[in-house]
Amino acid sequence: MRRMLKIGVFFLVLGFMICPLWAAEFSGEDIITRVNDLLNQDSAFSKTRMTIQTSSGQDRTFEFLTWAGDKGEKNLIRYTEPSRARDQAILMLNNADDIWMYFPRTRRVRKLATHAKKQKMQGSDYSYEDMGSGDAFITDFQAERLEDEDVNGQPCFKVLLERKEGSDSSYVKVTMLVRKDDFFPVRIDYYDEEYPDTLSKTLLLEDVRVIQGVPTAMRMVMKNRLDFTETRMELLEVDYEVNIPETKFTERALRE
Repeated sequence: MRRMLKIGVFFLVLGFMICPLWAAEFSGEDIITRVNDLLNQDSAFSKTRMTIQTSSGQDRTFEFLTWAGDKGEKNLIRYTEPSRARDQAILMLNNADDIWMYFPRTRRVRKLATHAKKQKMQGSDYSYEDMGSGDAFITDFQAERLEDEDVNGQPCFKVLLERKEGSDSSYVKVTMLVRKDDFFPVRIDYYDEEYPDTLSKTLLLEDVRVIQGVPTAMRMVMKNRLDFTETRMELLEVDYEVNIPETKFTERALRE
């Protein structure tokens, strides 16, 4: 028994020694690639409640359904609440470079200008770019690993993302804290191109649960550091094993 105890202690100590060495092997690009793969599953369906807290302290609440395909490159959002927004829909393709909106009262579909992806969605603190940019962390930014940090006692990687030349992202840089045990991000800080040296927004990813094998933040809070507002999103349902036909991501589907 004593021998087995000594062996167990040996492997425990060895594990603590190996873990930092294992973590040290990852570059900023390695970490962001894993984050990107985790956040952008092949397909996903979700039901979300979004609460917008204005600078006056008042709340506005929406509920919507989201279908995502091709690892986040395609997104369809359809509002279910409140009644005034019910059936209004947004189609985002090519990582939100192409956006269409459907208005049920007129039954018309309108294509937005390219720069519209930088605008606020329903007046929230999330832009269309935030909601439908897919693999932008890979395509639009160069990653550099910074000094590791702890978040609430959880060891995390810290990564700096700097906008690549030619990218049209509205963020000049982003910093991200990523849990070491599963590569899930818990905090993302955004620096807007209009105020490149000032922190403009912070996204907190909370209540992380494993859904169908995928770590998932059931609550996300976007804090606007310039306007002193925030928007909370709560996942009410989520399914990563859903089969979504390609016809779902068409202008015709917006009217259905």
